[in-house]
Amino acid sequence: MKSFFEFNRNSPEERQERNKLYPELARFHIALREEMSEEEYQAYYNSEQESHKRSRPMLYQSKSKWISTY
Repeated sequence: MKSFFEFNRNSPEERQERNKLYPELARFHIALREEMSEEEYQAYYNSEQESHKRSRPMLYQSKSKWISTY
C-alpha cells in the first residue's frame, strides 16, 4: 500500500484515494495549509516526505536480510 506521501498531489484521483485511505492525516494537512503560508507548508511537506523516504527501507527489510549479514 502507498504511504500518504507517495500519492501524486497533482492528480485529483490520487488525492481522492489518498484522502480515503488516510482521512485523519488528510484533515491534518488541510488544517496545516490553512494555518501556514504556502512556502511554510511546502517546506514542511517536503521535509516529511524526505523523512518518510529515509525511514521506509528499514520497515520493509525481511529477517533473512538481517540474518544473512552475520
